[in-house]
Amino acid sequence: MAGVSDHAFRLVCAEHGAQACVTEMVSANAVCYGDKKTAELARIGTDEAPCALQLFGSDPDTVAEAAVRLIADARADENAAVPVAIDLNMGCPVRKIVSTGQGSALMRTPEKAARMVYTLRERIDLPVTVKLRLGWDDDHRNVVEVARLAEENGAAAVTVHGRTRAQMYRPAADYTMIARVKDALSIPVIGNGDVSSADHALDMLKVTGCDGIMIARGALGNPYIFEEIFAILNGKDYTRPSAEQKLHTALHHLSLLCGLHGQRAVLEFRKHAAWYTKGMRGAPAIRAKLCAVENAEEFAELFALLVAQN
Repeated sequence: MAGVSDHAFRLVCAEHGAQACVTEMVSANAVCYGDKKTAELARIGTDEAPCALQLFGSDPDTVAEAAVRLIADARADENAAVPVAIDLNMGCPVRKIVSTGQGSALMRTPEKAARMVYTLRERIDLPVTVKLRLGWDDDHRNVVEVARLAEENGAAAVTVHGRTRAQMYRPAADYTMIARVKDALSIPVIGNGDVSSADHALDMLKVTGCDGIMIARGALGNPYIFEEIFAILNGKDYTRPSAEQKLHTALHHLSLLCGLHGQRAVLEFRKHAAWYTKGMRGAPAIRAKLCAVENAEEFAELFALLVAQN
């Protein structure tokens, strides 16, 4: 999730049970141009859970070159971790990405998508995984074809988001199509889409038979979702966090962000504050104040007001 799944967010999710994480989308073109900000996005901390590096691009050779450079950088940095895999993003539906033939636009060119997997697999010594959508639109639901090509060309696993590019994020994800991919492949298939609770996770596992679940928007302001899912899967009772617990986690998240970005972190955290406080009594009344906070102390004061009302 661009602009969200940075080092701090990944740490918080790992602390609450995420078994593996994926970086924000990293532009292969920007890496090859030497953009320092992009290289920083790709950096994985040694204190993280296993983390894959997610790349996007439209040219197989450029993507492979970017991966080679970033892996070399990670191995040369004693304070960085080497990614556990390189994850190719062929699922992003955003217009500025697909308009340049990247992200889910690659679903329209299966041969190029296959060549990208093959080229990358030939150039690096890490596993290659692929993130897919169901296809470009309802008339071109070719995810089974693209997933098979990915496997044939060396992919170690695929993740499938249960919507086409045209659908963006509505209506509900189609789990039956993920099941078809699972039936067609011998490599692990990870399901993605609309998992915002343990019940949703159980439903996806039941319908798709997938080997794992990738959670994205369901973890926004709710890193506890990982603990909830593991509790249910292991037959244990689960108690949802109180408002005080959630806001304590929020302040911890903010502290991690400040450690990464200094004062700029306060501006970045505003969206996270809205997610953490969603559904709390009194939150709508202070939403505007949360969006205008200038320092960490103001967040703490507003969160204290909410705790008193919940």
